[in-house]
Amino acid sequence: MTQRLPPSLTPLDSALAALLTGCDPLAPVELPLGEAAGCIAAGNPLLAARPSRDVAAADGWALRANDLVGASSYSPLALARAPAWVDAGDAMPAGCDCVLDADAVELSGPLVQVLAEGVPGQGVRRAGSDIDGRTPAAADGYPVGPGALLLARAAGLDRLNVRRPRLRIVNVPGATGTMHLIAEIARAAGLDVHTSEAGARDAGSIAEAFGVPTCDLLLTIGGSGVGRNDAAVTALAQRGDVIAHGLALQPGRTAAVGRLGTVPVVALPGSPDHALAVWLALVLPLVERLSARLPRRQLTLPLARKIASSVGIAEMVLLAEEHHAWVPLAVGEWPLQAMAGADAWLLVPASHEGFPASAPVDAYLMRE
Repeated sequence: MTQRLPPSLTPLDSALAALLTGCDPLAPVELPLGEAAGCIAAGNPLLAARPSRDVAAADGWALRANDLVGASSYSPLALARAPAWVDAGDAMPAGCDCVLDADAVELSGPLVQVLAEGVPGQGVRRAGSDIDGRTPAAADGYPVGPGALLLARAAGLDRLNVRRPRLRIVNVPGATGTMHLIAEIARAAGLDVHTSEAGARDAGSIAEAFGVPTCDLLLTIGGSGVGRNDAAVTALAQRGDVIAHGLALQPGRTAAVGRLGTVPVVALPGSPDHALAVWLALVLPLVERLSARLPRRQLTLPLARKIASSVGIAEMVLLAEEHHAWVPLAVGEWPLQAMAGADAWLLVPASHEGFPASAPVDAYLMRE
């Protein structure tokens, strides 16, 4: 039976509020560093200071700077005995606070001469200079990036505490390309992603592919439109509850939201642009709630040209940064080339007619 969108589309804000109802942050889990990358850090301890004591930052002679005042090649400073030689990473000998290059000390039999001055800290890595002892392994509420992994490894950790939502994606045959797009974006966002495909495009096959929900969030890809073979929403109605089908959002008008028991479900259209827009506008806020992510960074720049939008429909805009301004690439409908080249995205609320040229707008970066 042909599905029909309701004559009155559900406002985006209402659909999002319904989707977020009852969704609380997940309990943190401990993951190996390689698996924690991209996940949202949660409750990691402070790292011990590194290095724990002063160490040599370079190979050379360990000396006390105050003892070398006035030393030069024209006025060598004679020493009673040879100073200690240190390799990079060695603990500094007691009383030494600088490391001189090899050619700054001349050894000739029992005669030892210093040919250069030193300053305290020269060639030395101070205790706590790499990690000050007041830094957590990874900052709560932010993605675990290369910098956090570097600190964790330097401190001898092999695991981190993170929140990693479990995402199940059910692909409706015919939307495989879009499924790969969303799965790749989700993995980059730190989600634990599992994909499967319905045996056919009918509602029974899609409902069967749902299985027993063992995830924190379920997405369907394709089959949410109004065509004869669009049955994802019917399948959701058979197995759970449909909260809204047909959103006042462009791209993404044919998306649906619902629940399978307590698991939130978003039915994404099969078209890549519509699916990506729904991911950004609906799924991403839900993922951020589950992972207790702190607000994403926005970048404010003036518009290079105006953006016109229809009142009553929230419209998603792709932007590129050029000459310290946002250049609109696509509004409402997104060509693949615009999706691939976009630096940021902007949601024009349903109550707005758009923004004039030169107006400053806050945009979310596609890649943080």
